[in-house]
Amino acid sequence: MLKHRGFPGRLPSTDFQFVVRRANKDGASKIIKRERFRDRKKPDQTADRAFLAALWAHFGEEPFERGNLDAARLSWLFGREVVPATDPFDPASYDAMLRIDLKRAEASFPEVFAKDAPQVDYGDWADAGEDD
Repeated sequence: MLKHRGFPGRLPSTDFQFVVRRANKDGASKIIKRERFRDRKKPDQTADRAFLAALWAHFGEEPFERGNLDAARLSWLFGREVVPATDPFDPASYDAMLRIDLKRAEASFPEVFAKDAPQVDYGDWADAGEDD
């Protein structure tokens, strides 16, 4: 399992995990497409936005290996902002290649791609625990 050095482990001041520490002895958890409903709580939306911002800052438009990226967090973006980069695609492999679908990602999270977007200072996302 590839470990993405320099990638944030979690959203600051929360339990929203972005990476896993070690490979699962039973194999990688399967990445699935999770439905995001409009009434999701603000902390969940903030975690999605921060995770996509971290992916964008770390990989840009280049394909990337799943490696130690958290399957549950990827699943919230999978099939929309994050798509398979290869065909065939194995959703239960640490070696699976993914990429950001820039057009869909910009439409869903325009603040991540704005010219005045924060420069990978994950502390800017630390208000994730607050509900408005």
